[in-house]
Amino acid sequence: MTVATFGTLEDGTRVDRVMIAGGGLAVDLIGYGASIRDLVVDVGSGPKTRVLGLETLEDYTRDASHMGAIAGRYANRIGRGQFPLDGQTIDVTRNQAGIHHLHGGARGFGKRVWSLVDTNASEASFRIVAEDGEEGYPGRVEVTCRYRISGDGRLTIELQGTTDAPTILNLATHSYFTLDGGADILDHKIEIPADAYTPIDEGSIPTGELAPVAGTVFDFRGSRPIRLMVDGARVGYDHNFVVARHRTNEPRLVARAVGPKSGTRLDVLSTEPGVQFYDAAKMNVPVVGTYGRRFGPCAGFCLEPQLFPDTPNRPQFGSAVLRPGETYQQVTEYRFTAV
Repeated sequence: MTVATFGTLEDGTRVDRVMIAGGGLAVDLIGYGASIRDLVVDVGSGPKTRVLGLETLEDYTRDASHMGAIAGRYANRIGRGQFPLDGQTIDVTRNQAGIHHLHGGARGFGKRVWSLVDTNASEASFRIVAEDGEEGYPGRVEVTCRYRISGDGRLTIELQGTTDAPTILNLATHSYFTLDGGADILDHKIEIPADAYTPIDEGSIPTGELAPVAGTVFDFRGSRPIRLMVDGARVGYDHNFVVARHRTNEPRLVARAVGPKSGTRLDVLSTEPGVQFYDAAKMNVPVVGTYGRRFGPCAGFCLEPQLFPDTPNRPQFGSAVLRPGETYQQVTEYRFTAV
């Protein structure tokens, strides 16, 4: 376990960096966004990084696309930047095209500094406080994120949150994975045990429908490559898949990925009912990343366990409301093995 300073913001805020290891994993974490900066896995073709990361704090603060971060207060999208809560209409920051709300707003959790509160050789915990009114959200919210190497090839991420007034809370881990280390991830195979997905409109906001994946390009119930051509064009993915209708107490499989060249398999398990699969087709990072890599379109893929997008406006999706006295809890695990 090593703790150091990753950098300092212009206002003097220090950003911690901590490295934990064990069970064939070495994880580099930074306080900016409580982000996974590097994740070296010693399986398959040997010890290699399996995520995208950046070199400097300045690179992260420019626009890191939530690279490795914890997204919130509400991860993913809220249509028209508003939602009902206890008879009132709550307006939050419209930071997507000036119309919709994305990943908690202009300064969501993935773009803020979390405090390192505890660490040892195989664990590290971060904490953040969002005051009442930040980005338009009601309630003072406290969130903790605990990274824990819990066995061979296994990284567990435990998220907890409380509030002093009714609010909404939906967190998501947002690492970009690349199991083969190539220029793109299109030949990776993906499996998502979901019978339905949530169709979206032109603004990537769910229509409210839970549509069957059977017979569509969204059917990942059997492992298949990300690359799929239809009428000469590649199908793009930035969609929520319905693994279940409710949270569970114990993590279950929500997605599986295999790098055919490296022989590395990633199982993502979570307590969350949905998983957002994003192929990073819009990625174009202007700076050099870790290990001297350049990150263009489809350089990595995201598998983000969470509640469904726009749930606060879609009662049929469930509820994202958190009230005083309640505790938001999410457990997500990354399990790496050799195929």
